[in-house]
Amino acid sequence: MGISFLGLGYALPAQVLSNFDLEKMVDTSDEWITTRTGIKERRISKEESLTDLSYRASLQALNRAGVSPEEIDAIILATLTPDLGFPASACLLQARLGANRAYALDISAACSGFLYGLELAGGLLASGRTKKVLLVGAERLSQIVDWTDRSTCVLFGDGAGAVVLSSEGEGELLSSVLRSDGSLWEILYAERCGYIKMKGKELFKIAVRAMAEVCEEALQKAGLSVEDVDLVVPHQANIRIIQALAERLNLPMEKVYVNIHKYGNTSAASIPIALCEAYEEGKLKRGDVVLMTAMGGGLTWGAGLIRF
Repeated sequence: MGISFLGLGYALPAQVLSNFDLEKMVDTSDEWITTRTGIKERRISKEESLTDLSYRASLQALNRAGVSPEEIDAIILATLTPDLGFPASACLLQARLGANRAYALDISAACSGFLYGLELAGGLLASGRTKKVLLVGAERLSQIVDWTDRSTCVLFGDGAGAVVLSSEGEGELLSSVLRSDGSLWEILYAERCGYIKMKGKELFKIAVRAMAEVCEEALQKAGLSVEDVDLVVPHQANIRIIQALAERLNLPMEKVYVNIHKYGNTSAASIPIALCEAYEEGKLKRGDVVLMTAMGGGLTWGAGLIRF
């Protein structure tokens, strides 16, 4: 399926919250957080709304793609922390950008949101009725974190990532595998107007196995092997999950992009932020085969394989 990444962008709040800052807030330590999660700091949005972050990331992606907002046919925004109950944050973003021709919608699939959005965008582009899609993952998880709960407050951060996708070009969505299991919702959830609740040990065990399975299935569907993959961009939830996944797939960590130490878990924004940084650093090049995978509340999980 032809799907080209014309431009990538990301936006991060200015405020940095380090592990040493958290030591002053809850009973924890930099050593404990780093050892168990790989996180050293995260960004917290005090002033900027989700729409603000999404706008900055989208504008950068559009500028890099050489595409005007008026050329966008659809805006898909993956988030679990919208600015309003309704309308969709994608509609607020559409108005801010002046993307007057675009229809806009939000999707809620937690940390798997970007991969769910990629599958939807791929289908729209393949139909021929949509030519260009702006796909955004954005979160303000600091708004739903209990800052007295040391088991969760150390994990999450804010940010946004965006990509401009087109049916024209040399890129390709080689395969996509998406899964969900609503019977496991209590492992990771937040009540309306409540805080994130998580059963970390249970989630860890499920995440490694489930993500490895969908990665293997995505490769099989595309007729490729692990050796054909140039870069793996996993959801940045926990360095131990990432390392265990790489080991299970028999992948060297040199092929796995990691930036969790800087931003923590930014849910739906995680993969697009990582993609953009990898491209800026020269670790992601045109023609590369890239494997992306994530797992989040729902439970939802999936894998996407692209030729960038």
